[in-house]
Amino acid sequence: MRKVIHACSVLMLSVATVACAHTTDTPAPVASSAAGHQAKVAETKAALRDLWLGHILSIRNVAVATMDKNAAARSAAEADVVANAQQIARSIEPFYGKPATDQLFTLLAGHYQGIREHLDATVAGSASQQDSAVKALTANAAEIATFLSGANPNLPKDTVMGLLMAHAAHHLTQFQQLKDGEYAREAETWKGMKQHIYVVADALTQALAAQFPAKF
Repeated sequence: MRKVIHACSVLMLSVATVACAHTTDTPAPVASSAAGHQAKVAETKAALRDLWLGHILSIRNVAVATMDKNAAARSAAEADVVANAQQIARSIEPFYGKPATDQLFTLLAGHYQGIREHLDATVAGSASQQDSAVKALTANAAEIATFLSGANPNLPKDTVMGLLMAHAAHHLTQFQQLKDGEYAREAETWKGMKQHIYVVADALTQALAAQFPAKF
C-alpha cells in the first residue's frame, strides 16, 4: 500500500432609481452583473462537485462489489461509472463543443480502465500488475492534463497533473484498505478523497468562469 501511495503521490441587486429635487436615475448595472456572475459560478461549482462526487462513489461501489465477488453488483456499478463519465464529458460541451466532449469521455474511459486494472490486480495480489496499472494511470493523467491545459490557459498542465495523480492515489489506497478490511482507515481515506475531488471540481469551475466570463 505504501508503494502504491508513493507511486501516485481542483457562481440581485435591482437597478435603483433615486428621486430627489432634481430627478436623477442611478442604475447599478455593475453590481447586478457581479451578483449574477457569482450566482452562476456557485451553480456551476455545485453541479461539477456533484458529478465528480458521483465518479468516486460509483468506483467505490465497483470496488466493494469486486471484494464481495458480486458480479451483478459490479456490472451495475460499472454502468454507473460510464454514465457518470458521459455526464462529466458533456459538462464541457457548452464551452468547447461536441468533439471536445467526445475526447474527454475517451480520456475518462482510459482513467477508469487503469483504475479497474489496478483494482483487479489488488484483489489478485499481483504487484507487477499493480505497477503496470500505475504506469497506465500516469500516462492517462498526462493526457488529460495536456487536454485540459490546452483547452483552458487557466489550468496549468503541471497543476492538473498533480491533482489527477493525487486523485488516483486515493483510489488505490482505498482499494488496498478495503481488501485488508481496514474499514476505519478507509473511512478516513474517503473523507480526504471527497475533499480532494471538490478541489478538482472547483478548479475546473474557476477556470471556466475565467475563460468564458460572458457565459457566467
